[in-house]
Amino acid sequence: MSKRIDNIIDEIVDQYAFADTSERPWIIGFSGGKDSTVLLTLVWKALEKVKELPNHFQLRRPVYVVCNDTLVENPIISSYVDDVLSKIEVAAREQNLPILVKKTAPSLEETFWVNVLGKGYPVPNNSFRWCTDKLKIRPTSNFLTEQIDKKGEAIVLLGTRYEESASRERSMRKHEIDGQRLSKHQTGVNTYVYAPIKELMLEEIWYIINTFPSPWGFDNSILFQIYSDASADDYECPTVVVNKKHSSCGQSRFGCWTCTVVKKDKSMSALIDSGKHWMKPLLDFRNSLVEERNIHEHRMPERRDGRPAVHEDGTNWGPYRLGYRYRKLRELLLIQKEVQEERPHVHLITNQELIAIQVNWNRDLYFDNNVGDLYREIFDKDISTANAKILNNTEKRILKEVCEDDLSFYHLIDNLIALQETKTLLVSKYGLHNDIERRIERFVNPKNNEN
Repeated sequence: MSKRIDNIIDEIVDQYAFADTSERPWIIGFSGGKDSTVLLTLVWKALEKVKELPNHFQLRRPVYVVCNDTLVENPIISSYVDDVLSKIEVAAREQNLPILVKKTAPSLEETFWVNVLGKGYPVPNNSFRWCTDKLKIRPTSNFLTEQIDKKGEAIVLLGTRYEESASRERSMRKHEIDGQRLSKHQTGVNTYVYAPIKELMLEEIWYIINTFPSPWGFDNSILFQIYSDASADDYECPTVVVNKKHSSCGQSRFGCWTCTVVKKDKSMSALIDSGKHWMKPLLDFRNSLVEERNIHEHRMPERRDGRPAVHEDGTNWGPYRLGYRYRKLRELLLIQKEVQEERPHVHLITNQELIAIQVNWNRDLYFDNNVGDLYREIFDKDISTANAKILNNTEKRILKEVCEDDLSFYHLIDNLIALQETKTLLVSKYGLHNDIERRIERFVNPKNNEN
């Protein structure tokens, strides 16, 4: 097994320093999981060997360790990955290796909570899986495009393996070129794929993790324990025995704690069963998102673009109603407060997302409830990055007095100020003119609008 691993390292050395003499950057997709950890370990070992070669100029090619944060990652994995990335960054600098850490994230307008609680997108399922593109593909693709613009081409290193599944093997072999290590990226222009660990078996992956000291100085037993804790009952855990503590391990997949595409989050359930009881409210909330997705009383009769979304049986299939969005945000913030009593550094939603949710509510002309007021009610403080009250109490009192003959004018002015202010918070006035026109039109021609 050691010889097999040495051969992979030698191949990586050859590909990095000799087979390709260009300066095309290498981009490693790093999730912190077992496969990407092994991939980076072997690349690191290869770079150490390249460094020992007579000509140090051969370390000219940058290697980017790119980790995408969907902002709804499993909190245990998210915390672990942050610790690992910090170690990688420091160790690469100290060892003078061309390894650079880059963390990507979805744009504010495309985060999970802004889409679900702000715009009312129904949570993803197999027929409407909008999350993969918005949360994962676009952020990484944007970084990849930046590198291609600088160097003309880029090489993406993947920790994919034939053994993972029959469909994965078919997909990998379909794009391979006989006799070539690199294959064309399925979607990326001027992008090539290199999968140096594609032939490794699961047992070999765990052998490397459990026997090779982490080249960036992290304790790999922590990763082993996370997988062990998250092993669902229906997995046949491989046995890679290097000592008694390693008599079993898991092969669970980790992802977003909010994932509603799968029927059951087995890894989070297993983590709770293994003692991570503080995660139980997260699992319950995730399950409620699944159970309530197709309750038609929670859905609008029109899509966001105004097209009808009513089936022949009279059921609604549009975005979530605004009242439902408010209720779920309230539940989420209450869970965050509960979790932070034990884990104060866990944030289930960012302050920036809360502001963006308020912006989207205002765009939808929903002023019945305010995110800042809700946040203050639950946490007894203002959202730190926003002026929670658009008008202070004195200003509101004076405005009400001026409009005492017809308070509808007071509400109109307050709403228009709210529209302007939330646009300012996002440093964008895009769409402000249309939003104001729509609000004034509703004031002039009132009609019933259910939230």
